[in-house]
Amino acid sequence: MHNIHYQLLIFDKDGTLFDFEKSWGSWAHSALRSLADGDAALVDELAARLSFDTERGVFRPDSIAIAGTLAQTAHHLAPAFDGARSPAQIARDLNRLAEDAPMVPAVPLDGLMTRLRAAGYVLAVATNGQKAEAEAHLAAHDIRHHFAEVLGCDSGHGAKPDPDMCAYIARSCDITPERAVMVGDSLHDLRAGRAAGMATVGVLTGLADHGTLAPHADVVLPDIGHLPEWLGH
Repeated sequence: MHNIHYQLLIFDKDGTLFDFEKSWGSWAHSALRSLADGDAALVDELAARLSFDTERGVFRPDSIAIAGTLAQTAHHLAPAFDGARSPAQIARDLNRLAEDAPMVPAVPLDGLMTRLRAAGYVLAVATNGQKAEAEAHLAAHDIRHHFAEVLGCDSGHGAKPDPDMCAYIARSCDITPERAVMVGDSLHDLRAGRAAGMATVGVLTGLADHGTLAPHADVVLPDIGHLPEWLGH
């Protein structure tokens, strides 16, 4: 049980609110086929660039798609098209496809967020995905109303591990960083929170393991459903 003094909980989206592998693994293969217009050889090349195992339907832990921005992912894929498609075109298509991706919650989200808000916490989302994508996924699960702020990498406050996104959320909520917690499944999340002066909580619903996250986190939990106990509720 943790001492009760935090006021703001900032959540990453992919791998934190939503189980990364269950959500994006099933989506990725169809998305790559769409990008490649059905060209099997190109699908294989795109999958290799994304460190995505098409046979098992899973991302490998070194995939840029796990914590990278949409622009970074698009630039990483662009050479496979040999100049036929620009990174900007790829990014637009990925964004369109991602907004419709069927997210699988890591835990029952509405009940958890209702409980945390009732305990007095302000909630927010900071994702390296696009803001529109985040808004669409939260709305699809009817939980958008729980969050005071939802920021993406295109919201004008950088991308994790840069701390500016976390710092902006704390300022906008009028809460000091030491009263805030950044909750995420990747080193980008934890490094951003630490650099912003916040407590950090790692969760294991992404692809990083306990040993990877532990040196950068105040605690590593199986999933966000364990937050109330850690917070003392």
